[in-house]
Order: sequence, then C-alpha cells, then structure tokens
Amino acid sequence: MAAKTVTRADLAEAVYQSVGLSRTESAELVERVLELISDSLADGDNVKLSSFGSFQVRSKNERIGRNPKTGEEVPILPRRVLVFKPSNVLKSKINKSMVRTGK
Repeated sequence: MAAKTVTRADLAEAVYQSVGLSRTESAELVERVLELISDSLADGDNVKLSSFGSFQVRSKNERIGRNPKTGEEVPILPRRVLVFKPSNVLKSKINKSMVRTGK
C-alpha cells in the first residue's frame, strides 16, 4: 500500500474548505507561509511550529567519505543540512494512528 503524498495543492484546498478564502487566496496563503519558513531557514534561523515540530539548520564539517563501489576515499565538503525534530504531540499522534491500523 503506497502512502499518499500531501502537495501544496492539497494544503491550499484544505485551507479553502476550512477557512473560506477563495481558492486563489488559499493557494497564495500556503505559498507565503512556505516561503516565510524557507527564507527563515535559508537565513540560518530555527523554525518551531508548536504541536508539530522544529526545523533547524546545522553545519557539517568536511570529512572523508568512501565510494562504496570502488573503495576510493573522497572528501565530503562542509555543508549545511536541514534537520526536523517532531514534537511529542506529533509523535503521539503518529503512534496512536499505528495502533488503530494495526501496523
């Protein structure tokens, strides 16, 4: 069974049905929220959404990696990575849904 992927259009439709804005306004609202989140992360700020989780940008130092096919050592350049840590509320909700479905 394949899991459904929630898209921007799905989020905009949910806003449209819940809030009562027009479809265009709902899509613009979703786009603006996602833009604010991504701009904050690009600036190196943390984003915390209560009862959902937090997004953090972490810096990774340069290190030596290995090509698994050839065994050749390759330097992995320093970079910034995005990390998501779910809140306890979200973890509980996910685990409760697992119990209901028997997975």
